[in-house]
Amino acid sequence: MTMGETVQEIPTDRKERLGWYLYDLANTSFTVLIVTALFPLYFRILVWNETLGDAMWGYAGSVTMLIIALTAPVLGAIADFGGSKKKFVVFYTAVCIFFTMLMIFLPGITQSQIDAIPDPRPIVSPFVFPPFMGVEMWFWAWLIFILANIGFQGALPFYNAWLPEISTEENIGRIGGYGYAAGYVGAMGTIVIALVTILLDMPYTYAFLFSAIFFLGFGVPSILALKNRPARKFPGEEGKSLGRLGFSRVWNTLKNIRKYKGLPLFLVAYFLFSDAITTVIYYAAIFGQAVYNFGTTQTLIFFAVTQLAAIPGAFVFGWVADRIGTKKTLIITLFIWIAALLIAYIFVAWGQLVWWTVGMIAGVGMGSSQSTARSMYGQFIPEEKKSEMYGFYALTGKFAAILGPFVYASVLLLVNPTHNPLFVVQAHMSAMLVILLFFVVSVLLLLKVRQPVKGEAKIYLEDDIPFA
Repeated sequence: MTMGETVQEIPTDRKERLGWYLYDLANTSFTVLIVTALFPLYFRILVWNETLGDAMWGYAGSVTMLIIALTAPVLGAIADFGGSKKKFVVFYTAVCIFFTMLMIFLPGITQSQIDAIPDPRPIVSPFVFPPFMGVEMWFWAWLIFILANIGFQGALPFYNAWLPEISTEENIGRIGGYGYAAGYVGAMGTIVIALVTILLDMPYTYAFLFSAIFFLGFGVPSILALKNRPARKFPGEEGKSLGRLGFSRVWNTLKNIRKYKGLPLFLVAYFLFSDAITTVIYYAAIFGQAVYNFGTTQTLIFFAVTQLAAIPGAFVFGWVADRIGTKKTLIITLFIWIAALLIAYIFVAWGQLVWWTVGMIAGVGMGSSQSTARSMYGQFIPEEKKSEMYGFYALTGKFAAILGPFVYASVLLLVNPTHNPLFVVQAHMSAMLVILLFFVVSVLLLLKVRQPVKGEAKIYLEDDIPFA
């Protein structure tokens, strides 16, 4: 039986591929400054309780991902039906940029004010942040971050769904790697902007505003270059509302996902290593400051070094994936992550040089593991279900991202329930060890997954007749 009606194929071109790379370049400004490098340190100052602040930071990530996990699959199915991926990318990108710009209204702390804080750090904050509408400023910062992060994360499944449309079996790994490499080029530019802001002693909130402007400036031409493909309709879909249709497609995919050989186990492995990577990204700046005593400028330079290592990593492993397969390449990149975290855990007494080394090693693993995983997943799925199945990819990753930061934050509170400053380092070391275990288990699972072949999934769809 025919799966769906024949639709016009719209070929890709160099302009669309460049536009796809450009979005990765644009949105990394949010990842680097707001999620990873600068805003977490700023948030610690606002809370002025290291254990509580660090835990609330993890819970912010968990709340974000819970919302995205519950909506991304349905929206992906709707986008597939309506051929409207671009509309969703525009909406979520606008949400991210708007709330990031709102951060300019948060307290404008400068680096000189932070440097003036005596050591050891006083119990009572030297800053006065009057509540707004009866709510503490740190909670407003927490809420604004969550809303901006929802916008950032919400756009990703739709953006990812373009990858099978702009690539072939021969170059999907390479194109995926180029996208991540472009992202790290954007990250370098954003870090330079942040460093200038700090060195000129401007308020941290200015850097957040510049991040939003960077995203806007490069995001607009990127979205304009991307093409919507025609809707793909299936038997039984006539007359259904978009909301009902989205839930129906998701439920249908859940019932039939076992037909994609190797995909269920891959998703479990992906759940675990995505969990670990997301948590490291969320806590890298905080861990460096808490355990290795890194300052703000050092942290920004640290992430610049990480991006420099990630750029060739994404290129090289994209090339490697096209030659030895995405599965072997992905396992190699996860071993790189394991090595980095082991060094950070075992050699902590050696001081800051260890954290610099970890940054370079993790940088190679960061872009290469994520881009290879995205390419490998693209080989499992059929063309007819791109957005819907990338919605499931998002679902797995986002549910993982709920668990990871939540586990890390909870370990902090369990190890240091009294919020004693003397136990901050011990709490972070314990939490990082738990995250290391997620990497190890994910490798063991991936060893059992077969290497997928793009397009092969079509043969498993003969009985996958939705809504008949």
